[in-house]
Amino acid sequence: MTSKQAMSSNKQERLLCYNGQVLVFQLSKGNFADKEPTKTPILHVRRMVFDRGTKVFVQKSTGFFTIKEENSHLKIMCCNCVSDFRTGINLPYIVIQNNKKNNVFEYFLLILHSTNKFEMRLSFKLGYEMKDGLRVLNGPLILWKHVKTFFFISSQTGKVASVSGNLSSIQWAGEIENLGMVLLGLKECCLSEEECTQEPSKSDYAVWNTKFCVYSLESQEVLSDTYIIPPAYSSVVTCVHICATEIINHQLRISLIALTRRNQLISFQNGTPKSVCQLPFGDPCAVQLMDSGGGNLFFVVSFMSNNACAVWKENFQVAAKWEKLSLVLIDDFIGSGTEQVLLLFKDSLNSDCLASFKITDLGKINCSSEPSDCNEDDLFEDKQENRYLVVPPLETGLKICFSSFRELRQHLFLKEKIISKSYKALINLVQGKDDNTSGAEEECLVPLWGEEENSVHISDEKLSDNFQDSEQLVEKIWYRVMDDTLVVGVKTTSSLKLSLNDVTLSLLMDQAHDSRFRLLKCQNRVIKLSTNPFPAPYLKPDEIGLEAKRVKLTPDSKKEESFVCEHPSKKECVQIITAVTSLSPLLAFSKFCCTVLLHIMERESGNCPKDRYVVCGRVFLSLEDLSTGKYLLTFPKKKPIEHMEDLFALLAAFHKSCFQIMSPGYALNSMKVWLLEHMKCEIIKEFPEVYFCERPGSFYGTLFTWKQRTPFEGILIIYSRNQTVMFQCLHNLIRILPINCFLKNLKSGSENFLIDNMAFTLEKELVTLSSLSSAIAKHESNFMQRCEVSKGKSSVVVAALSDRRENIHPYRKELQREKKKMLQMNLKVSGALYREITLKVAEVQLKSDFAAQKLSNL
Repeated sequence: MTSKQAMSSNKQERLLCYNGQVLVFQLSKGNFADKEPTKTPILHVRRMVFDRGTKVFVQKSTGFFTIKEENSHLKIMCCNCVSDFRTGINLPYIVIQNNKKNNVFEYFLLILHSTNKFEMRLSFKLGYEMKDGLRVLNGPLILWKHVKTFFFISSQTGKVASVSGNLSSIQWAGEIENLGMVLLGLKECCLSEEECTQEPSKSDYAVWNTKFCVYSLESQEVLSDTYIIPPAYSSVVTCVHICATEIINHQLRISLIALTRRNQLISFQNGTPKSVCQLPFGDPCAVQLMDSGGGNLFFVVSFMSNNACAVWKENFQVAAKWEKLSLVLIDDFIGSGTEQVLLLFKDSLNSDCLASFKITDLGKINCSSEPSDCNEDDLFEDKQENRYLVVPPLETGLKICFSSFRELRQHLFLKEKIISKSYKALINLVQGKDDNTSGAEEECLVPLWGEEENSVHISDEKLSDNFQDSEQLVEKIWYRVMDDTLVVGVKTTSSLKLSLNDVTLSLLMDQAHDSRFRLLKCQNRVIKLSTNPFPAPYLKPDEIGLEAKRVKLTPDSKKEESFVCEHPSKKECVQIITAVTSLSPLLAFSKFCCTVLLHIMERESGNCPKDRYVVCGRVFLSLEDLSTGKYLLTFPKKKPIEHMEDLFALLAAFHKSCFQIMSPGYALNSMKVWLLEHMKCEIIKEFPEVYFCERPGSFYGTLFTWKQRTPFEGILIIYSRNQTVMFQCLHNLIRILPINCFLKNLKSGSENFLIDNMAFTLEKELVTLSSLSSAIAKHESNFMQRCEVSKGKSSVVVAALSDRRENIHPYRKELQREKKKMLQMNLKVSGALYREITLKVAEVQLKSDFAAQKLSNL
């Protein structure tokens, strides 16, 4: 809320309103209670608040500031509220003048904080006294006029500067959005030669030789001199208050009100007078805007004769007038959420409290220091008034909340209905049952995966293509329970090459008492482990002098109910797709059954991927199984991991952290020592890249994989129960790493994604260069389609490679060959086509360079 200053009859005292409080500044030679003044000047401040119980202003707190200027002539110049550029918060300020010898004047600007502590924000000296046009703006910034020139100084620069614009007077100064600090005033205009030959009258010269303009302090230039106030009013306007601004067609448009020497309040919109109000008193000097709530806006006008009046903004009629005032302040003094006007009369400063006053919003709030004039209803002591002011906004808010809640509930109900019917139709198709869904219900069905089809009906021929026999792709299904987690794993054939972006493993809970299927929230992970030992040129056992113990994993001797098919064969890589879900919600049922559905999205040709659905089997679990320890994964000290499924369950359920370790000066041979000696790890025989930690305590059961790329760089992956164990492992690792060793946390899969992206951009660059042939115009329309096809092929090819970094080199070599081939060809194209081709090549090469830069930063 806008705070305004006021001056009492004592020149060394100023009053100001701030956040509903009245601040009383007093400059004295000592404390208020001291009878004999001292030589050291002291600036006091009192915070006064209105007490609705006693209906008077009471002192809330006090503060003081000692001015270290002895035998000086100090004077309070002005006070108000401005925002500090450091925080953007409005704070009260006060400007003090110190008259030194030899006509040297020193000025201080103090800011008052909420703790009643003063801060010296600005201090400067002048060889003259500031008398005319003193204003303090946001920053804070001080603006004044000396002789015919305006000067200003900012707390950011601390230097005095002059306003270069030829302004004769300033009627308004403030900050406008997107324009910064601006000045609105009169600018002298130069007359033409014809006009100079004539001898205009003094009144004509005053009118036509000046023009209102808006001047920017930041750019030191005139922003606009039109659509403000007509020149005919230039000699009569004394004060301006800007209501609104906007920029239309690069032209500033302003809506404002102005006070004139003819005792008028005039409203101007884009330079045109709209409304005029004849004021009841003479010599108006200031105008403030008051918002009393409910759309009631008033202009409160102050006069030099210590009078004031209020004018309705809606009809520009005088609503009230007051006489014999010493102070007019506007703020929310009683805490109603709207503004009121505080009128202080001439005898109001005869004690520590504001004795004679009146508070009104020109409506239902009217309170005076006179007991007969104060109505308890106006102070919200009456419950009916409280209800009138508080309940309607609450009712409006509740209606909006209830409306939003109803819409949200309807949306959730419709969403649940659509998903439920979609699951039911899908499972009926998977299990080969007849779908008895009605035609009306089919309208609500949507595809569970992939693009939306034109028809809901699926023919038997298409069904046989999309839904594959599990024996073709799936070797085994298993599940384990670890802590509060259920892990379901599907072992696929080695011919199926997948990534996490192309596969989804879903668990559909079959509820016996309901025909609906419930989709469980799962977290998927594709785990690929190599069964071959590392061709590790940097990890030779003789370099360390240790031979790692190996743990041999045996497959389950017992055939589980969920076992589908198993083809024991020697493979180079084992691929497991896992789904991890919370077990607690499922324990509400004594026993439950879930259908395991595998969705594979293959990109073969064209833009549309091909979806394949595989019913892997069913998972049965009961409380009896959990009580007997069946499917429960534990860690006996003598038998760390017995089955291969236990290892994959740990890799799926544990927290995965990937770190890149770089040692510029020393080889990383100590990593294997740390794994085998310090962490007491054992290498899994079937998967030599996995280390199982047998160190007692919280480390037990932690899994590690270490891939050393060069003697000085490697990737360490930690699978831990929680992040606390992971940090313990890192703390233990730092102790044995070489000096100047760097660890970088890698997001899971980020490196593979960047390699895939690099390969794709290089391939796209190849397609672009190869298209620059004599037939380029013929195949121009197929350019983007070829890029999308190559993107699908690239993702399949790159996913099948064991070492993705090595695969980029053939693309790079082929790219160089294509560039040389293009340079040798003598092709003639038009200039426009050449520019279009060059732009496409530059865009593709820029993407390739950007992907290479990201990959090099790993």
